[in-house]
Amino acid sequence: MAVQKIRWYVSAQLGVLLLPLGLCLVGEAVTRRTLQRVALLNQMVSPAGPWFWYGTLGLICVTAGVGLMVESGLLRGYPRNAR
Repeated sequence: MAVQKIRWYVSAQLGVLLLPLGLCLVGEAVTRRTLQRVALLNQMVSPAGPWFWYGTLGLICVTAGVGLMVESGLLRGYPRNAR
């Protein structure tokens, strides 16, 4: 029973950590894309970087974080002993 509670705790915490990580990566992708557009409009030769991959990885992290939180039952609380 203790292994199940540890597994629950690890998956819940991993979900809580992946969600904001994904949101930060999506924000970074939006920033890089905006800087790339501004550089193109001003005809500067300074690409902002691989914004597509940042966004893709960010969306994967957001989805995985939400999935882990829901799967672990974080909304219901800590798993109790069955009576």
